Amino acid sequence: MINSVANVWVPVEDTDRALDFYTNVLGFKVLKQDGAWAEVDAGGLNLGLNGRESGGAGVSGGPVVTFQPEGGIESAKSELESKGVTFAADISEHEWGNIATFQDSEGNDLQLYEPPA
Repeated sequence: MINSVANVWVPVEDTDRALDFYTNVLGFKVLKQDGAWAEVDAGGLNLGLNGRESGGAGVSGGPVVTFQPEGGIESAKSELESKGVTFAADISEHEWGNIATFQDSEGNDLQLYEPPA
C-alpha cells in the first residue's frame, strides 16, 4: 500500500528565514520556492519548507528530521556551533547510535544521528 516517502514537510513561520538556515547553515541546495513554500535537496530527499497555516497545529507540532553527517557527529556539531547553532544538550550515546538535538530557525527539532560503530 505505501512503498516510499513522497516528501517531508517542515512547518515554518518565515520561509525566507528558514531557507537561509537550510541553505547557509546546513548547506542544502534550493530546488524551488513559491511564496510560503520552498523545497531543498537534503542529500537526495526533497525537504519541503511549508508556511504554517492559520488553522494548523501551531508551533507545538512538527516533524523531527534526522541527518547523518559526513565526518562524524562531533565534527558536524562543532561546525554547526561555529555557525551559531545551539544544541539542547551534549551528544547522547545509545546502543542504537548517537544523537545531538538542535533546532532550525523556526523552532523545529532537528538531530544529527551517527549509527553505532
